Amino acid sequence: MNQLANCPKCNALFMKNSFQTICNSCLKEEERSFETVYKFLKKQENRQATMIEIVEKTGVEEELILKFIRQKRIHISNFPNLGYPCDRCGTMIREGRYCAACEQDIESQMSQLDQLEQLEKEKQNSSKGTYYTIQPKNN
Repeated sequence: MNQLANCPKCNALFMKNSFQTICNSCLKEEERSFETVYKFLKKQENRQATMIEIVEKTGVEEELILKFIRQKRIHISNFPNLGYPCDRCGTMIREGRYCAACEQDIESQMSQLDQLEQLEKEKQNSSKGTYYTIQPKNN
């Protein structure tokens, strides 16, 4: 569904939808930047370039290049010195959303939650069928 919004880059009004989150003029500028980066990386001698070198030689901001990588418009499998930050800690990675350490930590936390839930279920189940009686004191 379209809605009127301000472009986050230039503040111009445009019709925002699920596919377009910036105005047409900024989108065209992004496309020009993509073409610049793509042409740079297409050359054999630039395949080993790091992110810093790409930014310096093309003039395109690192954040925009990372956006192209996240959109899978630039496939880093062809470029051994490129990566993108882990969504959790910012460590540079080459695949997935999280680095190995964060994945392990998340799995550990999920395992702990599963164990707690299992203990809670066992606690609830053990008290369901139990009846207690009160015995009067004999004086």
